[in-house]
Amino acid sequence: MPAIEESAAPSRRLSLVDCTSIIVGIIIGSGIYRSTPDIAGAVTGVGMLVGVWILGWAIALIGSLSYAELASTYPHEGGDYVFLTRAYGSVCGFLFAWLEFWVIRPGSIGAMAFVFAQYAHELFPLADNAISSQLVYAVSSVGALSAVNVLGIRSGTWTQNVLTAVKVLGLLAIFLTACWFFLRSPSSPTPSPSPSTASEASDGAFNWGGFRFAMILVMFTYGGWNDISYVAAEVKRPERNVLRALLLGTTIVAVVYILVTIAFVMGLGLDGVRQSSAVAADLMRKPLGATGANAISLLICISALGAINGMTLTGARIYYAMGSDHRLFDFLGRWNERLGTPVRALVAQGIATIGLVLIVGTYSNGFERILIVGAPFFWLFLTMVGISLFVLRFRDADIPRVHRVVLFPVTPILFCLSTAFMCHASTTYAISMAGQAIRTAMDEGGLSPIAAAFSAYREGTWAVV
Repeated sequence: MPAIEESAAPSRRLSLVDCTSIIVGIIIGSGIYRSTPDIAGAVTGVGMLVGVWILGWAIALIGSLSYAELASTYPHEGGDYVFLTRAYGSVCGFLFAWLEFWVIRPGSIGAMAFVFAQYAHELFPLADNAISSQLVYAVSSVGALSAVNVLGIRSGTWTQNVLTAVKVLGLLAIFLTACWFFLRSPSSPTPSPSPSTASEASDGAFNWGGFRFAMILVMFTYGGWNDISYVAAEVKRPERNVLRALLLGTTIVAVVYILVTIAFVMGLGLDGVRQSSAVAADLMRKPLGATGANAISLLICISALGAINGMTLTGARIYYAMGSDHRLFDFLGRWNERLGTPVRALVAQGIATIGLVLIVGTYSNGFERILIVGAPFFWLFLTMVGISLFVLRFRDADIPRVHRVVLFPVTPILFCLSTAFMCHASTTYAISMAGQAIRTAMDEGGLSPIAAAFSAYREGTWAVV
């Protein structure tokens, strides 16, 4: 695939521990802290709350099996870019890399940088103006971790291993603290439910709409496991370690998510989790007071940094692969043999991300809007990667396959259906948000009757305005 000179090619330096750390570090960002209350509000009980985490893990495992076959068969830098290019042609691969460079990757890194910045500002404000302080933190985190990865693959993976270990141990500490405190004090009061959540909790009937919304959040919170395919050319014994890292990484994440969710419910009750705007801080504030809440803020900062570093490390490999294939961008396809990194791709990615942070960071919910726009494309390309497994099995039937997906074709079909569901859901949500933005703009412009008519049309029923 990528036309790389023999003297400046990626070398296989990533161990199983490194690969697993990259997967876990990227997946566990801020989702477990921010999404759990919304997921709890969408389900009908504790069993269903734990069940959606298990189902999300199962879907990630199914996807991992498909990616293990693709990455071990085509162990090149670029992952999805390589698979899409081989299956559908260079135009499709280029479009994927182009969207990753300008929208998806800088949007994801930038959003996580602002999560870090918000909590870092709470702990150590750099200025009275929160926006200025957060911008400094966000830009510094992206710049510093880009520099760490430019310095070499060893510095990048060492940083990733440390940050991942700290965040996992911190989350396990939340579970152990909850067990120690709340099991010793079973009579500890839990928040009384509001009327709305009380009626929700008392209704134990299965709610498809709530389940659908919960699974959307769960799938987003599990996102990132496929990034290991982007560094397949640097994995030691990829025919063995890619699959092991995918299975081990997603399983570690699932266990951590389930244990932490149990801790939340144990300490706050299901209704308390639903009502909380800072569920981990509220939990730790009970046994440890303000110190516990501050510890959670610090843990979220570390968790966000781990996700930023992982996405920075893996994302640059996409543009390196694209630069190796496309003459117009060949300046990105240069590998620094001494450092063992695609230095130019890393620098370009860092500049694009910092630029987006400076442009979008001053707007309210700016990165949320970028992620809303980019999500349908992300899930569309992931669906196309799933389909590429069928295309490449037929087209490259003569290429030996170390791993073959078990229960083929059922397993990859289930993966494609789940990603197609997410593509549809994210597209519907993006259209809905666009409709709300148009209506708000019309209201502010004194066009309320037109806005009401637009809203009625969007909902499929005309109203008298």
